[in-house]
Amino acid sequence: MPTIQVNGEPTELATTLTVRQLLERLELQGRRVAIEHNGHILPRSRYDDTSLAEGDRFEIIIAVGGG
Repeated sequence: MPTIQVNGEPTELATTLTVRQLLERLELQGRRVAIEHNGHILPRSRYDDTSLAEGDRFEIIIAVGGG
């Protein structure tokens, strides 16, 4: 089972996922998020074709509106 880090927390995966599938598992699909993948901003256009691998680090920032 691959282990990745999401916002500094180790996360074990039962299977290989894409970034889009990770967002679905975290119930973040449809939310405005910014994702850093191993120190680089990941464009939204790459969410479907970026697979998670052992040791990957993700920082997920959720945009919050208001004023």
